[in-house]
Amino acid sequence: MTADLQSSVRGAVHLLPQTKWLRALHTVIRDRHADRADFVAGAGRVIRQLVESGLELLPFEPSDVKTPIGETYHGLSITPRICGVSVARAGESMEAELRAMSPGIRIGKILIQRDKVTKLPHLYYSALPQDIGDRHVLLLDPMLATGGTALTAIGVLLDEGVPEEHIVFVNVLSSPEGIEAVHRRHPAVRIVTSSIEEGLNANAYMQPGIGDFGDRYFGTDAVR
Repeated sequence: MTADLQSSVRGAVHLLPQTKWLRALHTVIRDRHADRADFVAGAGRVIRQLVESGLELLPFEPSDVKTPIGETYHGLSITPRICGVSVARAGESMEAELRAMSPGIRIGKILIQRDKVTKLPHLYYSALPQDIGDRHVLLLDPMLATGGTALTAIGVLLDEGVPEEHIVFVNVLSSPEGIEAVHRRHPAVRIVTSSIEEGLNANAYMQPGIGDFGDRYFGTDAVR
């Protein structure tokens, strides 16, 4: 990522604080020998931090409540006009943490798959709330590699009337190339991630990477 691009995306990319605890969690989930139980548990803890950071970017409204001693606390409530959209299959791994923090939230789905030869994304299916154009959207997908899938998913949301500035893309790992692709096309879309990787290799895998997140999370990977 060039210095000029780093400057331009600074407000659009929200990187989790790189704490020792976060690094320890990444050590677990990046380990090729981690068993599925450890991977799922570690990924869940990272995803919870990401979802919290994503929710922080959405609008809040004043909300006054009475405390048990009869005093007024001038608090906040997140706008009810929000929803999650997961990019199947890997994005479904992030739904439980979102529901835990926002019970009853509506969650839509988009199915996009990359052609194994051309590497180009193809949209196969989408199911979204009818009023999604009036909502703020947390777009959920653990990986932002080339940006092709992200751009296709964002395009689906825009076609449904969601303003670009109402989309927060939440992912576990981002590549500089993917960030650049999304930012150049949709500069108002904000990205929340736990790691900006070194880059992509010749096969478009992130380095140092994590492997196929969906396969590892759902237990369909070949590595034992």
